[in-house]
Amino acid sequence: MDFTRLARPWFEHIARTADSWQGNTQMVQTHLLERLLAKGRATQWAEAKGLAGARGYDDLRRALPAPVQYAEMRPWVMRMIAGEKDVLWPGRTRSFAQSSGTSDGKSKYIPITADSLAYTHYAGGAHALASYLSLYPDSRIFSGKSFILGGSFANELNLPPKVKVGDLSATLIDNINPLVELIRIPSRKVALMSDWEEKLPALIEASAGCDVTNISGVPSWFLTVLRGVLAKTGATSLTEVWPNLEVFFHGGISMAPYRSQYRQICGPGMRYIESYNASEGFFAVQDRPDSPAMRLLLDCGTFFEFIPLEETLSDRPTLLPAWEVEEGKVYGLVLTAVNGLWRFPVGDTVRIESVDPLRITIAGRTKCFINAFGEELMVENAEAAIDKVCAELGCAVSDYTAAPVYTTDKSRGRHEWLIEFERAPASVDEFASRLDKALQQVNSDYEAKRSHGIFLDPLTVVVGRKGVFDRWLSSTGKLGGQRKIPRLSNTRHPMDEILAFNN
Repeated sequence: MDFTRLARPWFEHIARTADSWQGNTQMVQTHLLERLLAKGRATQWAEAKGLAGARGYDDLRRALPAPVQYAEMRPWVMRMIAGEKDVLWPGRTRSFAQSSGTSDGKSKYIPITADSLAYTHYAGGAHALASYLSLYPDSRIFSGKSFILGGSFANELNLPPKVKVGDLSATLIDNINPLVELIRIPSRKVALMSDWEEKLPALIEASAGCDVTNISGVPSWFLTVLRGVLAKTGATSLTEVWPNLEVFFHGGISMAPYRSQYRQICGPGMRYIESYNASEGFFAVQDRPDSPAMRLLLDCGTFFEFIPLEETLSDRPTLLPAWEVEEGKVYGLVLTAVNGLWRFPVGDTVRIESVDPLRITIAGRTKCFINAFGEELMVENAEAAIDKVCAELGCAVSDYTAAPVYTTDKSRGRHEWLIEFERAPASVDEFASRLDKALQQVNSDYEAKRSHGIFLDPLTVVVGRKGVFDRWLSSTGKLGGQRKIPRLSNTRHPMDEILAFNN
């Protein structure tokens, strides 16, 4: 039975709410911040930081004049994990998302409060569905199953009773409305498996015989699952397995390196909706089929601020509210939210694609770039260049990372790329040459440093053995649905570690 027609009016209401934000960015965000401050007053953090009497944006800026780094937040979060209440957010928090490591080498634990589940994560998912249904009136998305790929819980801490730490997706699945369970696969038991060698065949088995209409997850790991489904069924296209499959809701990492591979296994009729969801919140959703730009969710539990790109590594940067950003500029993202994070820099950079409505694309990570020689190479440059060269040469990239090779007394510096190909080019040297030229086309600073070979030599490409990135990720304990390969690094970490696995 198709429930799409019954569900559509509710999602149309959500879409109209998002449309109402246009022209009202300052009002919507200001009212949201007032609600955050009002509820946050009843916390130990507010008492310690002078936020107990805060009413608006000026009060927030006076109390917290600079972004609050995770190193400062960590002891407060650990008190929450230990069971204290009213620490960063009212009440006790039982769930925490384990995120990537910080500069001190420790994992981050992001609080997932009841409010953040309701008003940020699940609300963001509803906005993604609303955006999709408004774009495609012919959708029959609720006529079959949703295949949602998630992670698992971790056991690295001596946790108090009822406290769970792990991937954000595991917490979302663990707390999902029972009604959603009727239209979602796989089962909770399979979805929360921690051993991916057992989980992968279980996912394939659970999904191959279902009528799947939509899939949701991280592009890189889902590709492995989908290829497993094709191998099990003997099909050449997913439309043979799931004839009613219509959309992939993706996020977490860029789709660009994987787009051609998805076209190959999904066919030309597949639709794609990108979302910007992270451990810290659900921030934006693609709302136009002809543009990758995502509309910022202005009233979903997160107050946004932005740091100009050139100040992202400063101790006291300029912080701009959402209504003061400029189109075309790149900023570091800072949030104050219902999970108890206050003026917290998430580590991502975003490009403002339009200011009203406020749309963004993800430019990269604040520390994920190469600027060893003044070239300021960003992840968005790398993705665009790889996409261009793969299209020209008919090849496909599974994973990659890049790092500088520093200047010596006998050689100039250069960039070294480790690339695992899904479909290798006929000539790796030709691929490297074209990639070098493509990077110059999308990044004028890199072009200037490469000019006449005076400052930088041409980049080099090392071909990664099949599965090398998975083996490295497995060694770090991060293999699975939430995996992320550091694409660019300004140092030789993690390049040298992954090269060791490759050799």
